[in-house]
Amino acid sequence: MRGLNGFGCRSADGNRRLLGGQSGRAHIRTGRRLRFLVTAGPTREFLDDVRFFSNASSGRMGYAVAAAASRAGHEVCLVSGPTAIEPPRVAFLTFVAIESAREMARAVTSRAARSNVVVMTAAVADYRPAHRIRGKIKKGPGTLVVKLVRNPDILAGLGRRKGNRILVGFALEASRGRARAERKLAAKNLDLIVLDSPATIGAERATVEMLARDGEWETHRGLSKRRVGEIIVKKSEALAEAAGLLRR
Repeated sequence: MRGLNGFGCRSADGNRRLLGGQSGRAHIRTGRRLRFLVTAGPTREFLDDVRFFSNASSGRMGYAVAAAASRAGHEVCLVSGPTAIEPPRVAFLTFVAIESAREMARAVTSRAARSNVVVMTAAVADYRPAHRIRGKIKKGPGTLVVKLVRNPDILAGLGRRKGNRILVGFALEASRGRARAERKLAAKNLDLIVLDSPATIGAERATVEMLARDGEWETHRGLSKRRVGEIIVKKSEALAEAAGLLRR
């Protein structure tokens, strides 16, 4: 594990977790490495100490992107919400475990400045309960009304402070996908957007569409998420090279 610096990534409890294995070493480039910051999985927004709002994201796409970047010889920090899968055991990867959207926002914003490429695959909750109740809410005879407030828009914040780095976002849409993804690409100052549908949630394979700024739509049908991750990394490398961040 020598030489894995993780560019300052630490887990939620403050302890850096370095994950490594022999599989990553055969793929290390002799050229300059990029520093990837990748988010994955869902967030949990607790109503009380037992119940929470979340979604069905498995984290597979983000983990696939992180693993692909590591296999390509780049340094990777993977910031993940709760999932049922193990973090990729590859070289040059550090793992940061978070739970809520606000925890993810702090983890990402504190590390973005040290990253060349940020890939936001996480399914971050848009809303959270306005108040978290201590203990467990007891069942009563009437209707329970929960007030929700907006969570921080992590991707929009990164776009406002983008600097000279590559920013990749995801758009999960059930209808009018391309039009909505194009608006998101422009509004959030992205370099690349990946459009998928609810059918990809928890699945091992995915059909995705990708659009780079000033580019044309590309469709990739029925690919493994490992393969989608590799394509995203290659496109990020090309964008980084064009921006002068990577020398081949």
